[in-house]
Amino acid sequence: MLSIGEFARLVGVSQRMLRHYDGLGLLVPERVDEYSGYRFYSAAQLDRANRLVALKELGFRLEEVGEMLDEDASSPRIAGMLRARRTELRAQIDTDVRRMRHVEA
Repeated sequence: MLSIGEFARLVGVSQRMLRHYDGLGLLVPERVDEYSGYRFYSAAQLDRANRLVALKELGFRLEEVGEMLDEDASSPRIAGMLRARRTELRAQIDTDVRRMRHVEA
């Protein structure tokens, strides 16, 4: 078992963020001490945590991340969400390029 601090360091997020993910049900600790409330995570949870962080870094909302991490989520559904995100990013880039041209002008 890993303490919340150890787990946070391995995943590259803050303890506060892990508590937030727990509150949302996205990354629930393996065990919570009933007396102290301390959270403990297993090494097996690192994969889910790393996928969560990677999806957040791609700009997905936590609700979307939860859907993508859901065991029932199909590969076609996830692929569709990734394509939609790519389209959103391309549109944002186009908008930013137009803004940059106006600034440079």
